[in-house]
Amino acid sequence: MGDAGGTTIALEGAAVDVRADEGKLQRRLGLVEASAIIVGTIIGTGIFIVPNTIARQVETPGMVFAVWILAGGLSFLGALTYAELGAAFSRVGGEYVYLRLAYGPLWGFLYGWTQFLVIKTGSIAALAAGFAIYLGHFLPLSERAGKIVAIGCILALSLVNSRGVALGGLVQAGLTALKVALILGLVGLAFLLGEGTTAHYRPIAPEAVDGAWFGRIGVAMVAALWAYDGWNNVNMVAGEIAHPARTIPRALVLGTLVVILVYLLANLAYFYVLPIEAIRASERVAADAVGRVLGPPGATIVSLAILISILGALNGSILSGARIFYAMAADGLFFKSIALVHDRFRVPHAAIWAQAVWASLLAASGTYEQLFTYVIFAAWVFYGVTTIGCLLLRRKFPNVERPFRTPGYPVSPLLFGGLALLLTVSTFVGAPRESAIGVGIMLSGWPAYVLWKRRLAGKDFARSI
Repeated sequence: MGDAGGTTIALEGAAVDVRADEGKLQRRLGLVEASAIIVGTIIGTGIFIVPNTIARQVETPGMVFAVWILAGGLSFLGALTYAELGAAFSRVGGEYVYLRLAYGPLWGFLYGWTQFLVIKTGSIAALAAGFAIYLGHFLPLSERAGKIVAIGCILALSLVNSRGVALGGLVQAGLTALKVALILGLVGLAFLLGEGTTAHYRPIAPEAVDGAWFGRIGVAMVAALWAYDGWNNVNMVAGEIAHPARTIPRALVLGTLVVILVYLLANLAYFYVLPIEAIRASERVAADAVGRVLGPPGATIVSLAILISILGALNGSILSGARIFYAMAADGLFFKSIALVHDRFRVPHAAIWAQAVWASLLAASGTYEQLFTYVIFAAWVFYGVTTIGCLLLRRKFPNVERPFRTPGYPVSPLLFGGLALLLTVSTFVGAPRESAIGVGIMLSGWPAYVLWKRRLAGKDFARSI
């Protein structure tokens, strides 16, 4: 099952190195960079617009804060389970590695296939398009020019990340620090200069609850969880993190808690300046709140904060996402060339550029919006089965060294996994057509997996499973 160092495990009769990236990639990311990947990838545009969605679904400020706290707590439970997985199986690839080990290569492949086809590349395209939209506040852009800017942004940050993981991590840390400072600065201005009132924080609970209340809470939770999404990205670069047994758990705990704190402070500032009726009516809550404090220049400052926030999320997504496809290719379950590592910079440059090209095509075509809607729920399917898979991995590979063990095990992974899967079922019931198309996109990887499996049949296929 495992050696004394916990680096090799037996999987269906074959030896699998759980730290197979050693000697190929470089462990150049420390706690600061790892935490920045989490904070910087999570905080994108959500905190600037999602408060409106939540406020429209729930009736009181108290319930808005309850949704943010509950979604943050749920995300934190998931992060604790991922901390155990990342410390024990410190390869790049994240969920691809854990699903492959827990359930078999098909599950890992379907995850990676869906990430490449839509989820990760579609997210990159969406962030880049968002950057072009907010850049329009400073420089008016035509639709064509906006797409060129979006593609240019993807290619520029891909170039940065292809020049070494240390450079990518440094850029991530810088952008994350700047975005957090800007958000906290806006929060401080709201309290110091805003003519607000703490009366906006009341009432805490609604006076009455009707039959549609549960459904509205569910919609609000989905919006909040979308705003918290991204805490799993640090696991995708586990093979490039120094001292992963210590760094990954600390980064996941620290990064997730920082985001929860920033989100709660931002909402406190919004509600201090604006009553809940104004937040419900506003699609640009942050801009309206700062506008109340600084007047017309407030919109410019918020647009600048959003641009920097998007860049941080985009860089983090590019840095982490490419490692999934590299891991697949290194296992023989994707195009062989995607597993190439740059001789000088020791990064999976082929995977970075393959990701960039596909994301750019999605950004140019505009189809990412439709595709992303179809498969966004699939991300939570994988979150759910991955956290539950933590239990399976403990049983299958008990001798693998686990420097960090999930607090509250097995309740916490089961709770997170169960709620994640319940969320996907709810999404399927609420949007059956879109969800069915999403399942179809995900399952389109099945014949592709069979093809790669046949290609490996005459080789050392045992190592791939």
